[in-house]
Amino acid sequence: MRGLLQFTLDLFDAPAAEPSPPPPEGPRVPAIPLADALTPASFVHPRATREVLLADARVAYEFTRGKRRTIGFVVGAEGLSVRAPRWVALRDVDAAVKEKGDWILRKLAETQQRHARLESARIEWADGVCFPFLGQQVSVRLDPHHAFDGIGAVLDAGVGHGDEAPVLRLALARNASAAQIRDAAQAWLMRQARRIFIERLDHFAPRLGVAWHKLSLSNASTRWGSASADGAIRLHWRLVHFRMSVIDYVVAHELSHLRVMDHSPRFWETVESVLPDYQQLRRQLKDEPVPRW
Repeated sequence: MRGLLQFTLDLFDAPAAEPSPPPPEGPRVPAIPLADALTPASFVHPRATREVLLADARVAYEFTRGKRRTIGFVVGAEGLSVRAPRWVALRDVDAAVKEKGDWILRKLAETQQRHARLESARIEWADGVCFPFLGQQVSVRLDPHHAFDGIGAVLDAGVGHGDEAPVLRLALARNASAAQIRDAAQAWLMRQARRIFIERLDHFAPRLGVAWHKLSLSNASTRWGSASADGAIRLHWRLVHFRMSVIDYVVAHELSHLRVMDHSPRFWETVESVLPDYQQLRRQLKDEPVPRW
């Protein structure tokens, strides 16, 4: 049994790269109210076809068969998916799930908590909404009487002291739609991202003994940055939600790839040479919720 097991953790809810599943074996698990599905004692995949009791938790999971040699477990935003070879008996699948019940419950709980953090950070775009910029909350105000030199937005530098958040004034009408407010704020954030990223690339590149030649702003769903051997750097514009120290970690990480194009010990030594606390910053990047748009 142990030789059949394979474990993956999909935090980005990426689609499976397997063929379409065959019709489910056995009756479909009855649907239950969403509130019950999100309780700590219940984890229900929306396409669940089988279920098992692990400790005190009901786990209803999506089960499919395919051309594979192992039983695979994927924990994503929707819940647990189990994939098995066509020749494995259902009793062996159930035994495999129970054998690794502690691991499954831990990953389901972690994913559920992460999803809750993301939802709590969702931005509802309207006059007065706040969002983080460089780790500090910024408040949006609609100001239809100013064009702000044609750029459509300005951050008030004279506010933000004490408990008051800095104010981002957008040249929009009071009745602007949520989409218009979001797009104006995003355009401002992307301009700030390019300015900040260039500044930090120029700061770290000489210290690492490398040269970058092109910066592109990314909107990728699964990575914060990437680097090519020709000196092209891609950085996710939404990094500007984080504190500058976290941005520095991603910038130094990608520039270090211009010296070491892998994640070997020599690579991490390169990152550490300019950021001795990179491990702490790496954890912050992973653990802090990013506002949902």
